[in-house]
Parts: sequence; C-alpha cells; structure tokens
Amino acid sequence: MLAPAKINLTLHVTGQRADGYHLLDSLVVFASLGDHIRVKDADAISIEVSGPFADGVPCDARNLVWRAAEMAGVTPHIQLEKNLPHGAGLGGGSSDAAAILRTFGGQERAAELGADVPVCLNLIPQRMQGIGDVLAPVPVCALDLVLVNPRVHVPTPDVFHALTTKTNSGMGELPDLTSYSSALAWLSQQRNDLETAALSVAAQIGDALDALKGADLMRMSGSGATCFGVYPTAAQAESAATAIGAAHPDWWVQATQTLSSL
Repeated sequence: MLAPAKINLTLHVTGQRADGYHLLDSLVVFASLGDHIRVKDADAISIEVSGPFADGVPCDARNLVWRAAEMAGVTPHIQLEKNLPHGAGLGGGSSDAAAILRTFGGQERAAELGADVPVCLNLIPQRMQGIGDVLAPVPVCALDLVLVNPRVHVPTPDVFHALTTKTNSGMGELPDLTSYSSALAWLSQQRNDLETAALSVAAQIGDALDALKGADLMRMSGSGATCFGVYPTAAQAESAATAIGAAHPDWWVQATQTLSSL
C-alpha cells in the first residue's frame, strides 16, 4: 500500500491554545510518491524497514506503524519501505500510520497518534484547521510538482519555537481551485507561516527555494525542510527535477503529481 507524501500547499498559523497546541489553516494535498507498506499475517507485530531512508527508523513501538497496528487490534509483520526523508515536512510517519489504519480499522482514534494522522486517512485534497482535527474536502486540480529536500532534518518543535507571530490570518473563503490558472492565482496569494522560522533553523531551505526558481510557485511544505515548485506540465516538472538533481546530486529531488478527487 502507498503511504503518500503529504504536502501543505499553504500553512497559516492562526493562534495557539492554552495547552500549547498551535491552530492552523492549511490546504493539504498528497503526492503520487511516498513510502510503501506490505503486511503479512503473523502472531506478533514486527517491522522490517528498507529503502533509501531506512537508517534510524525504529522497528519497535516507537514507530507509529507499530502503534497503529496495536490500535487496530492486529499483529502483522510490516515491511516498511522508507522512500521519504525524515523530518522533511512531508508527514511520512503519519502517512505510514494512516495507511495501517485505513487497512485494518481504528480510524476513529487516529488523532491519538499525532495531529497529522487524521488528514492522512483520506488521500484527497483537504482543508485542515484547528489542531488538525477540523477537516473538509476541497476540489483541487492535480498539480505537477518538484519536491526538493537539501538532506537536512528540521525538528518541528524547533521551528514552532522560532515562530515569532502566532496569530496570523487564515485562508478565508476558498475560491474555485479546479483549474490550474485559478489554483495558481490563489496559491500565489497564500503563504507558509513557518517558512521564515524554518529558515532561521536551517538556512539550507533557502538554497532549496533558490533552486526552484523558474517554477510558477515555490514554497516550503509543513515545517520543512522540503520545498516544492509548481509547474504547468509534467514534462516541465521532470525537466526541472533533472536539472536540480544534476546541480545538487546530494539532495533528494523528485518530480511528482498531486492526487486529485476531480
């Protein structure tokens, strides 16, 4: 099963609750690439990790997929192929856990595994508000993207700690986003409120954004460090990914398309 990359096309921080949780208003989409999970019947839960980002991934109850299996009441052997970089702003662990819950059940308890897990249960564009608990589907056209990560891990708590303004405006009423031109025009007026804070934590994010110059839109996803560029066609995205990858062979660079419900 595919556990796709989660991409925050926008991320507005609109407040902070007394318990410390931040309030968000974000347009979330999913990519056609991500981690892959296979499961086999077993008498006890176990995890086998492979893939380019397998190093450092726990194979015990520290892993969200283990906890998701426990939550669903199943005991599979889980083969987890980690294709997404860690601490990348792509919701990798949350998407992995959501894939287990989609398969075996337990979705009603998804929020117990983390604020990003509920939105990853349904692989369609969604508006995510509150602390990630208020979700609504949004029709959005498929977008051709290039994802760039300069191979730097950015801890989310560090980024929120560096955030100076936590009461920003939300996205307001969403327009028609079902055509490329309308989606691009609206997205260009939006923002990721964590981008400046993340740049103060990892200056390499600025290098990734610079590498995407030439795209119709460049922005950081989530709390970083992955950035995305929006391109008019898949061919242009592939060409840009090839050029960026050649210029920065030590980076993670991927062309992809977002999943759409249209």
